[in-house]
Amino acid sequence: MNRDKIIVRTSILGIIANCLLAGFKAAIGLISGSIAITMDAVNNLSDALSSVITIIGTKLAGKAPDKKHPLGYGRIEYLSAAVISVIVLYAGITSLIESIKNIINPKVPEYSIPSLIIVGVAVVVKIVLGTYVKKTGESVNSDSLIASGEDAKNDSIISSATLVAAIIFILTGLKLEAYLAGIISIIIIKSGLEMLRDTLSQILGERVDASITNEIKKTVASFPDVLGAYDLILHNYGPDKLVGSIHIEVPEGISIKRLDQLEREIAMEVFKKHGVALEGIGIYSNNSDDSAAGKLKSEIVKIATKYEHVKQIHGFYLDEVKKYVSFDIVINFDADDRKGLFDTIMKEIKDTYPMYEFEVAMDRDYSD
Repeated sequence: MNRDKIIVRTSILGIIANCLLAGFKAAIGLISGSIAITMDAVNNLSDALSSVITIIGTKLAGKAPDKKHPLGYGRIEYLSAAVISVIVLYAGITSLIESIKNIINPKVPEYSIPSLIIVGVAVVVKIVLGTYVKKTGESVNSDSLIASGEDAKNDSIISSATLVAAIIFILTGLKLEAYLAGIISIIIIKSGLEMLRDTLSQILGERVDASITNEIKKTVASFPDVLGAYDLILHNYGPDKLVGSIHIEVPEGISIKRLDQLEREIAMEVFKKHGVALEGIGIYSNNSDDSAAGKLKSEIVKIATKYEHVKQIHGFYLDEVKKYVSFDIVINFDADDRKGLFDTIMKEIKDTYPMYEFEVAMDRDYSD
């Protein structure tokens, strides 16, 4: 079964389960006068809505690429996950408001054994459902399903607290459900904010996991003619859809014919092994160690790498006739002042080699 069908099937299961639970809880809440159970029923309806949004998002994200969106609509899944996060946040705020109202104007609930049994069953159902939905979401890399699963687990906590409050009331006459509902509402609000933060971070563009980038670099560097792989940049156009570019270092004597062949072989191998489309492969020519360029590079590397936060120098080029030097220097994001560190390094290099004109790019560590 393909990824989209798994997501839709799981979401439909969530809709059915949440609608049934909402119906039972609404009936119990109205009969017993329990605000906590009634709000729990409303929360189940919001979960069903989350599953509907997940289905819609998955269907829209699966649309074929077109002229306006040549890389497809995969990022819609991140937007649907953001909408679900907002729903969770809204449910938490609404529940908190109702809890405060009930604290100010308390109502005396009337519980029955059958109603408590149904709430207890609902706890078990939501735990099982939440675990299943979240694990399925993780297996198919669906943020919407993961968010829905996490929300279902939060609901099981709400139902558990409601059940505990009911038992305490029956045994002692102490009315705690409004206070417990208020505490749980705050937990839900926190969860909604965290889910929204994580989803927005993905929409902005996060660093791709090191396990992926390192494996891609390893694959590229495995070719005999590739002496180094640098500047791997991957763009995320939806779950499991990565497009990127990379620079490779090759021997300075390599032929154009072999270089063209090599680029094709690398692109095909990376797509076959990792499902990543390398749309651009840049070329750096490697200088032999005993050449003028090789010796100069070795000395400049010594100067630069003695500074903390300098990861590497690559793309080194020397024009001995024009006295022109070009290279990239990678400074990682841990440096407090990347520009200041770059300027310090370049001042030392220029002071050491005043006879050369330097054109140096301060590169970023886009991938680990």
